[in-house]
Amino acid sequence: MSAPAYATPYDWNPQRPSPMPHHRYRPYQDRVDVPAHDRGWPRARIERAPLWVPVDLRDGNQALAEPMDTGRKRRFFDLLVSMGFKEIEVGYPSASRADFDFVRDLAALSASGGIPDDVSIVVFTPAKPDLIDRTFESIEGLPRAVVHLYIPTSQVWRDVVLGRSRAQVREVVTEAATRMARLADARPGADIRFQFSPETFNLTEPDYVLELCDAMTELWDASPDRPVTHNLPATVEIATPNVYADQIEYLHRHLARRDSVILSVHPHNDRGTGVACAELAVLAGAQRVEGCLFGNGERTGNVDLVTLALNLYAQGVDPMVDFSDIDAVREVVEHCNRLPVHPRHPYAGDLVHTAFSGTHQDAISKGFAHHARRAAELGVPESRAPWDVPYLPIDPADIGRSYEAVIRVNSQSGKGGMAYLLHTRHGIDLPQRMRPDFSRVVQAATDDSGQEASAKELYELFRTTYVAPGEQGEDVELGSWTTDRAPDGVHRFVCTLRAGERTGDYEGVGNGPLSAFTEALAAAGIAVDILDYSEHATGEGGTSEAIAYAECRAGGVVRWGAGVDTSVLTASVRAVLAAVNRTGAAR
Repeated sequence: MSAPAYATPYDWNPQRPSPMPHHRYRPYQDRVDVPAHDRGWPRARIERAPLWVPVDLRDGNQALAEPMDTGRKRRFFDLLVSMGFKEIEVGYPSASRADFDFVRDLAALSASGGIPDDVSIVVFTPAKPDLIDRTFESIEGLPRAVVHLYIPTSQVWRDVVLGRSRAQVREVVTEAATRMARLADARPGADIRFQFSPETFNLTEPDYVLELCDAMTELWDASPDRPVTHNLPATVEIATPNVYADQIEYLHRHLARRDSVILSVHPHNDRGTGVACAELAVLAGAQRVEGCLFGNGERTGNVDLVTLALNLYAQGVDPMVDFSDIDAVREVVEHCNRLPVHPRHPYAGDLVHTAFSGTHQDAISKGFAHHARRAAELGVPESRAPWDVPYLPIDPADIGRSYEAVIRVNSQSGKGGMAYLLHTRHGIDLPQRMRPDFSRVVQAATDDSGQEASAKELYELFRTTYVAPGEQGEDVELGSWTTDRAPDGVHRFVCTLRAGERTGDYEGVGNGPLSAFTEALAAAGIAVDILDYSEHATGEGGTSEAIAYAECRAGGVVRWGAGVDTSVLTASVRAVLAAVNRTGAAR
C-alpha cells in the first residue's frame, strides 16, 4: 500500500477555509529569478574574518525612535574605533543637519590626529546631484573617506516607487557616479574611495545587478590598489539563506575586474535569518559585511555583528575586533541606542552563559573540573588551555564574563549546580552522597519562594540545615568535652551531654575520637552509626577553617550533618552531633 500523498499531524481538508490569507503572498521564485549554477559555497569554509563595517551610526541610528545626539554618536564612534573596526559608516550627511555636523566634527577630530590612520569614514548618499554635493561638502578635510552611493533597483521599486525603467535607473546611477568621480578628482590630496549599493538587491534581476555593478567598476576605474566596493543588501529578506548565498555567488563569479572589487553584503533580519544569510554569503564569496552591534536596525534589525564575529571566534577564527569586555560594549550600545540587549542575546545577554537546569549544571560543573585537570596536565594556565566545556561554546572569561553567573539555582536546578556554587563561592566541597540530600532541601525552599537562590542564600541554607544543629543542639547538646589517646592507641572521649531532659557526664572509648564519641552518646542512650565521613579545608593553602561532613544513623533515621571550625576534630564532632540532632533520636 502506498503512503498517502499528504500527511500532517492534523486532519487536513483541502476544502477547509484557511484562517490566514496565505494566498496573498508569493514565494521568492515567483518574484526574482536566481540563475542555477554549480554551487561552490556548500563546500567552502570560513577561515578568516571578513571586513566588518558597523552601520550603527547611520542605518541603526535612523531606526531609533530617538536618534542619537552628538554626544551619544561620539561615544559610539569612540567605542567602534577602540574595538578595532577599520571602516565605520557614520551618517547620511545630506539627510539632516545633525548627521552633517557630526561628519564635520569627525573631520576636525581627524585633523587633530584623533582618528587612527587606518580607519576610514563612510558616508551615505542617494543618487541625487544636490545631495551628492552636500555629502562631499561634509567630508571636506577628511584624509580618507568612502562615499557610499545607493539607489533601489528591484522591479517593484522601479515600477511603484521610482517610476523608471531599467535603462532610466542606469542613467541616473551613471550620472551620479560621474559626479562623484569629478568631485573626488577635485581633491587630489584625499583618499576617497567609492561604494555602490543596488538597494533591494535580493529582489533585483541578477543580470541587471551585474550590469550596474560592472558599469560602476569601469566608470570609477577600479584597480586592485584602489578597489570599488559593491554592496549587495538583503534589504528585506525574501527567502531562505541558501537563496541569498546563490545570489551572492552568482555575482562573485561574474563581476568584471573581480580583483578590483570588494564584494560586500548588508543583510537584514526580516525572516530572523540575517546571521545565517551573512555567514552563507561569506562562504559564497563576500569579503565585507555591514551590520550593527547587537542587530539594531529597521523592522527586525540589521545583521548582528557581535554574533557573527563571536561565531567565528567559537570556531577558532580571529574575529579581528575586540570583544574581550562584552559588558562594557553592551553598556555603551544600550546607552547610545536607548534600547536594552535581550538577556538571551547570543554571547552578550545576561543569561546566555547561565544554567538553571540540573542536568546542564552537572555537565558544566564536570566540564570545569575536566578543563582544570587538562590545563594542569598541559602545564598551561586554564585561560590558555583548549576549551571543551559542555553547554558553553566559548569560555565566558574570554569576553570578560566572570564564572559567578554561569550556574544559578532555582527549583529546576539539580545537585551539581548547588554543589558547584557552594564550592566556587564558599569553598564547601559537598560529598557526592550528600548532594542529593541538599538538592532536596534547596528545591523545597525554591518551590516555596518561587524565586532563584543566590550563592549567599545557598550557603545560609546549608549552614541552617546541616551546621547549626551541631552548634545549637535543640535535642542533644554537647557541653565541655575532652579527648585523649592512650599508649595502646585507644581513644577516650569524656563529655557533658544533655539528651532531651537528661543531662550527665559520659565517657566512651574507640579506635578513633569519633568512634569514642559515639560510645559516649550510646552511654547517654543514643545509639549512633557513622555511615560516611569526609573533611577538607575551606581556605586557600589549608590554613583557614576545616569543614567535616558526617552521615549518621540514629533511631532508625539517616541524616547528614556538617561542622565548621579551625580544629578538624571539633568540626568532625559537631558534624556527628548535627546529624544526630537532625534524626530526632533523642526526642
